[in-house]
Amino acid sequence: MRRYGKHTDEDDIRSRPNRKGNRPRTNIRPKHEDASEGMVLTVDRGRLTCLVQDRVIMAMKARELGRKAAVVGDRVGIVGDLSGAKDTLARIVRIEGRSSVLRRTADDDDPFERVVVANADQLAIVTALADPEPRPRLIDRCLVAAYDGGLEPLLVLTKSDLAAPDELLEMYGSLGVPYVVTTREEFVDGLAADRVREYLVGRTTAFVGHSGVGKTTLVNALVPEEKRRITGHVNAVTGRGRHTTTSALALPLADKQGGWVIDTPGVRSFGLHHVDPSRVIHAFQDLEPGTEGCPRACSHDEPDCALDTWVAEGHADPARLYSLRRLLATRERREGD
Repeated sequence: MRRYGKHTDEDDIRSRPNRKGNRPRTNIRPKHEDASEGMVLTVDRGRLTCLVQDRVIMAMKARELGRKAAVVGDRVGIVGDLSGAKDTLARIVRIEGRSSVLRRTADDDDPFERVVVANADQLAIVTALADPEPRPRLIDRCLVAAYDGGLEPLLVLTKSDLAAPDELLEMYGSLGVPYVVTTREEFVDGLAADRVREYLVGRTTAFVGHSGVGKTTLVNALVPEEKRRITGHVNAVTGRGRHTTTSALALPLADKQGGWVIDTPGVRSFGLHHVDPSRVIHAFQDLEPGTEGCPRACSHDEPDCALDTWVAEGHADPARLYSLRRLLATRERREGD
């Protein structure tokens, strides 16, 4: 007779044999305190190219990380074969905390956000002034993503020999975003890269822009061929005169200058479903104190928003409030509307 309760002994307990052995399962995971520090340079179908000291290695995510994904720019803990020899594979066992994230969704009604780049200091938004025509709505969206993720924006305007930059610069003047204006000739003689490089020294900069604006051409000019060999080949597709990056790739600037550039795939849209207006306001330090009187969950564009009074009292430039509201409104409008 089987007994239960306080009279139960070990003979009364049924146990399922462990098919893989007698060792009991445990949820305790190793801490990997001896893991080496590395930086993710690119990700391709579950394989991550990482820089560990002066060696480039191939790694995969350890099962214990679950669904947490490492992205380009991540600082990670790596164990296993770190020789960098051909056909070797290490394991990423830890993803360190991120100082910033560039995120986007496929569209505004898509609830699943994607982290494109981690730990970048700056977002260089590359746009042509003509051929193709500039898309201010896409620029707005990239600015919102930068402010939301903790990156400082930089405007890089190309092909100014085809169209003047004045109208576009006036549109973003109140935001105080630094900018570089270049011509097609400057791309050929290297002057464009030299002028942009001044803003990159000692920083990690992600480059975004839609196809045809010269983004990848600029990155190629910024990073010498010998530096590209450090990180391996660019995962790209070439066809009919186009050179289109298909995955983000981190590349180092010259040793004496320091810094990294991260080339990202050309974007057709930049979904902002994940953006919280309360985070974007942090980039507007002259306006942020005025939000103390705002109602809870204020969109900063409604009748009882306290920012109207703050600006009317002379604490901030009205153009700044207009720019903030224009940027926040991009979350409610589809790119191209």
